[in-house]
Amino acid sequence: MARKPPTDRLALLAELEKKVLWLASWTIHHANHGRDSRDGLKVGGHQASSASLATIMTALYFAVLKPEDRVAVKPHASPNFHAIQYLLGNQTRAKLETFRGYKGAQSYPSRTKDTDDVDFSTGSVGLGVAQTLFSSLAQDYVRAHGWGLDRPEGRMIALIGDAEMDEGNIYEALIEGWKHGLRNTWWVVDYNRQSLDAVVREGLWERFEAMFRNFGWDVVILKYGRLLEAAFAEPGGEALRRWIDTCPNQLYSALCYQGGAAWRKRLQDDIGDQGQVSKLLGRRTDAELARLMTNLAGHDLPSLLDALEAVDHDRPVCFIAYTIKGFGLPFQGHKDNHAGLMTPAQMEDFRAAMGVRPGHEWDRFEGLTTPAGTLEPFLRAVPFAQAGRRRTSAPKLAIPAQLPCPAQPVMATQQGFGLILNEIARGKEAYADRIVTTSPDVTVSTNLGAFVNRRGLFAREALADTFRQERIPSTFTWDFSPSGQHIELGIAEMNLFTLLSALGLTHALHGERLLPVGTLYDPFIQRGLDALNYACYQDARFLLVATPSGVTLAPEGGAHQSIGTPLIGIAQDGLAAFEPAFVDELAVIMRFAFDYMQRDSDGDPDEGTWLRDETGGSVYLRLSTRAVDQPQRVMSEALQADIINGGYWMRPPGPNARVVIAYTGAVAPEALAAAGLMAENHRDVGVLAITSADRLNAGWTAAERARQHGRHGATSHVERLLAPLGRDCGLVTVIDGHPAALAWLGGVAGHRVKSLGVEHFGQTGTVEDLYRHHGIDANAILHAAQALLAGRPVRHLRALP
Repeated sequence: MARKPPTDRLALLAELEKKVLWLASWTIHHANHGRDSRDGLKVGGHQASSASLATIMTALYFAVLKPEDRVAVKPHASPNFHAIQYLLGNQTRAKLETFRGYKGAQSYPSRTKDTDDVDFSTGSVGLGVAQTLFSSLAQDYVRAHGWGLDRPEGRMIALIGDAEMDEGNIYEALIEGWKHGLRNTWWVVDYNRQSLDAVVREGLWERFEAMFRNFGWDVVILKYGRLLEAAFAEPGGEALRRWIDTCPNQLYSALCYQGGAAWRKRLQDDIGDQGQVSKLLGRRTDAELARLMTNLAGHDLPSLLDALEAVDHDRPVCFIAYTIKGFGLPFQGHKDNHAGLMTPAQMEDFRAAMGVRPGHEWDRFEGLTTPAGTLEPFLRAVPFAQAGRRRTSAPKLAIPAQLPCPAQPVMATQQGFGLILNEIARGKEAYADRIVTTSPDVTVSTNLGAFVNRRGLFAREALADTFRQERIPSTFTWDFSPSGQHIELGIAEMNLFTLLSALGLTHALHGERLLPVGTLYDPFIQRGLDALNYACYQDARFLLVATPSGVTLAPEGGAHQSIGTPLIGIAQDGLAAFEPAFVDELAVIMRFAFDYMQRDSDGDPDEGTWLRDETGGSVYLRLSTRAVDQPQRVMSEALQADIINGGYWMRPPGPNARVVIAYTGAVAPEALAAAGLMAENHRDVGVLAITSADRLNAGWTAAERARQHGRHGATSHVERLLAPLGRDCGLVTVIDGHPAALAWLGGVAGHRVKSLGVEHFGQTGTVEDLYRHHGIDANAILHAAQALLAGRPVRHLRALP
């Protein structure tokens, strides 16, 4: 049996629970009714969802959590989190007063925008939940390699709305947790049985329980509080329990809203006058009966503390905590309460009930009976607060000035990637030990095989390669061990991006830096795009290698063809996207990526920063399976800088250039061939290699923003590249992707532009067939260039002879 918490602690926690509920509710109310609304829009907030979790979060943050524990807070309970941090001294009144306003406390907990020590960003429901699972696996990876052992292990905890459990990525994550022996993970389900649009179906908790147990989790059902358990022990109590256990969710929620008199009538009507039950009900006033029937365990501090503090092992645990949505507020249990807000009149009644004087709404201990002289020492002694701000840091890893670049006359960038990683794995540099690779069941087909051969697969317990033990010949000899550097995943892209997010935050969460590298097929970025966006929003650092891209895996057709991913690379904040054509470019970019992933986030692009390199981030490489002739050249420092900045002149334009061909990636041979065909009559034709449309575009827009802020000398790399061209020079852009990825180049200096690319997928054939079909072959480029020279539009490119 768990030790009962001391009564004085319970009394103090009850006071803090009351304060959390008040501050969260008032913060939302003030945002909607207390601030001037210049645009007339509803600010919003979730008073009911916050109230649902107030008791659970009070128990966790003020009693159970330790500094090393990390928590993903249910998005709609963010006001609770900010209120708790305010009471602990980690949040300011000014931030609360500007909740959901500019630079105020964020609508949902944000690692990058909030200042009160958020562990995991949440907001896109389900993603924060899975993040805790993968963060626990990342912690195991770090410690298995002998790093960070001077720090205690932390528990990764998710506070989950029951409707959030509809998200499929949660179940994908459960599978990986089971496969990798998940530990130190708690998921606390706020089982209030209400969602945005509906009431949760009956018996769902039984499905949750069975599912979690099947995946090796302990399940703790927290249903009844002390008052109800005591009532069940009275004569007639078992009949009351049976009624509650069979009561439909909708009816229970409705009665919670209606109150004591409605409870009494319904119970008497349904159970009948059975003597003992009638006496049980008759001993309580309507107010006492309402309090009894809403005394679910999720709102009962002693029950919560008993359950949470009884866990003395590292097995994953799912707590299913029964709660009432809007508990303690005038609309508790009402089916419309999800986005409901207390009216000013209701808030005045609530203020009076809380004992808060007008003008003292933000006072930390206003309305409490316990003096500040008692509460302040208690808060200073809270275990969770003992380490101060808990975000850790880790030293940067030294990256060599140059990465090994394989010298083969004909290669694809995907092949080059594998060869570069293989050479890194052969070496002894410290940074190579911190590389961790992962892939959703496409390790071999994305050319990670050689790295895994040398560095092994990760598992907390060693497992030999059975095929090698049985002396069966194989290209790959993959042993599992605690020292392995590849984490094997099943074929689920959401898991890939969530794991990359977790691995890319170990420096901040576990004090040890990793260099995560994840590979997948380029078209399937879109299957996990929400998780990728979430990872970038958290400022996780990783290298994403997507290959094959475009239509170059031609015989496999539309299922393996990507069109819009270059636009994703341009649009995704926190992700620098590159698409090199040649392997020597790739080696330069990978070296840059390993450094860029480690840069501190000192600069804030929101503040007009135009040198985006100052802040660092993650990197996306769009690679190809198409083997092309490799240039024989010396990589000067200037050329390397141009490659990183996004582009360079493969063939500089002459003084009278009337056409420039700008290409990205695997279509380099077509661009060069078209320029060669034009050379006899147009010797000044330039060929511009675009290694990163993203970096060029970001630099251009940032330089313009800087000029608007008074930095009149700010000039972007793309502006410098195009400066030698006259205004009558035309640009032909070509990419094995959507043409809009390069079409913006015409806006830099006002040049006319013809943009070629791929707008449809699904056709099979050879690369030559498909390039001709989509109008990105040399003949189509030549036709577009001639149209620019003649000043006429380009039509019917696919019909060219």
